[in-house]
Amino acid sequence: MCILFMAIGVNPDYPLILCANRDEFHHRPTEPAHFWPPAQNLLAGRDLLAGGTWLGLNRSGSIAALTNIRSPADHSDNRLSRGELIPKYLSGDEAFIPWLKKEAPSYNPFNLVFGTGQDFYCFNSLKASLDKLSPGCHAISNGAMDDIWPKMAKGQQALEALVCAPGMPDEALLLEMMRNESRPEDPLLPQTGVSLEWERRLSSIYIRHEEYGTRSTSLLLQDNQGYIRFTEVRYDGKGRNLGTQHFNLQIEPQ
Repeated sequence: MCILFMAIGVNPDYPLILCANRDEFHHRPTEPAHFWPPAQNLLAGRDLLAGGTWLGLNRSGSIAALTNIRSPADHSDNRLSRGELIPKYLSGDEAFIPWLKKEAPSYNPFNLVFGTGQDFYCFNSLKASLDKLSPGCHAISNGAMDDIWPKMAKGQQALEALVCAPGMPDEALLLEMMRNESRPEDPLLPQTGVSLEWERRLSSIYIRHEEYGTRSTSLLLQDNQGYIRFTEVRYDGKGRNLGTQHFNLQIEPQ
């Protein structure tokens, strides 16, 4: 996944709001969001190549999302798939955090955001750091949490404007925010170790490209009564809508 925005404790009626875009090669086989068999406890899309996922939740209200850290010098082709981290967390393993800190070098660089309710953490594998997310709006992409990349700042400001008023945020406007294709001028681009052409291509919230780009947008809205509304919209390389799914579930007490 490429970019994630979260509003924690900002909206008085929806204390958790999450918006995320998954960027990936369009030829990589993927299943749409569904409850994974046989337990039907994990709701997520599925990467059919490596078997993991980029964002998911379980019926107890635990949520996890993954972004790759763009650091070519720290990348190796023989490491484990980062997508398996989310099912591992959502399985409810109480020893997950010690395991994560120990095993993180087995994976290419990543940010893992995970938590329940309004208690969320971001683990940065390059720094081996675990930070709790404070109340407010956050942006997490392919660097450190809350880096000031132009697309992160743009989305964070837009999210604040869309979710601060009481009541359910307008999903259409949130999806519009996540389809923003505007790019900054070259001097404002981050320098992450890829070519200038790729920095430009990856600099928008929504990436439209026939080979690699935004495959899906996910919205997660959790209200004060423990109801979660999860929406996934899928796209092709030309930005066309391939399908939309909505899931509504109530958190089950543990």
